Amino acid sequence: MTKQQLVDNIKEKRSFLCIGLDTDARRLPDCLMNEENPMLAFNKAIIDATNAYCIAYKPNVAFYESMGSYGIKVLEDTIAYINEKYPEQFIIADGKRGDIGNTANLYARAYFKHLKVDAITVAPYMGSDSVKPFLEYSDGWVALLGLTSNSGAEDFQLQKLENGKYLFEEVIEKATTWASDEQMMFVVGATKAEYIERVRAIAPTHFLLVPGVGAQGGDLQALVAGGITPQCGLIVNSSRGIIYADSSEQFAHAAQREARKLQHEMESLLLQYNVI
Repeated sequence: MTKQQLVDNIKEKRSFLCIGLDTDARRLPDCLMNEENPMLAFNKAIIDATNAYCIAYKPNVAFYESMGSYGIKVLEDTIAYINEKYPEQFIIADGKRGDIGNTANLYARAYFKHLKVDAITVAPYMGSDSVKPFLEYSDGWVALLGLTSNSGAEDFQLQKLENGKYLFEEVIEKATTWASDEQMMFVVGATKAEYIERVRAIAPTHFLLVPGVGAQGGDLQALVAGGITPQCGLIVNSSRGIIYADSSEQFAHAAQREARKLQHEMESLLLQYNVI
């Protein structure tokens, strides 16, 4: 998917919501336990109920890998379902890959050629040769970890360098030389909204993938104030707050309600900042 297609979809749906498919087999509603494949049935129900209110889905690969071959098949089938039934959705594989040389090439092939996702999250710690193999796929995106939501971000990302910059600023600035805003976006945690203007000063036109709204406590209005661009420039993810809004037979309806609520808030912000 091109950047313009992503922007067009944001404007059409009046939303920049990404729904994280962090599907934990231990948290599935009891009503699905008689299904042939409860995990896949859950994902399909969530997707069918919420697709009108979001522009992206982000399956977190760890939830599927933890289930072995069964989980990998669910991941494959979930992505195939989105691609077939809702092809306008931007699919982000949250795998946080980051290895060098031939290994990175294989990860890139797995996600872009086999699974057919639009983007994958990549850790930049090992440098350019751990990122560039993903950029060889012209229709694929790298969502590079910039400043993450977790408390451990302070261990490295928020360390000050001798030049006065934070390490995360140095990483993002360097990464902008590896790819344009047509193929690279940066992950910035919603709980780090006070730094988002510093990210924008370095990457004024790149999309930012922002996890941490909802259960993790990120402030949507604050991050939009510092990060929105004339093309929106934001993909804001909510996972648990939507997909686990209810554990009864009404789980999909509850997820729809929470997605619609976020979409309405996003629509107001897009209007406020003259994006739509």
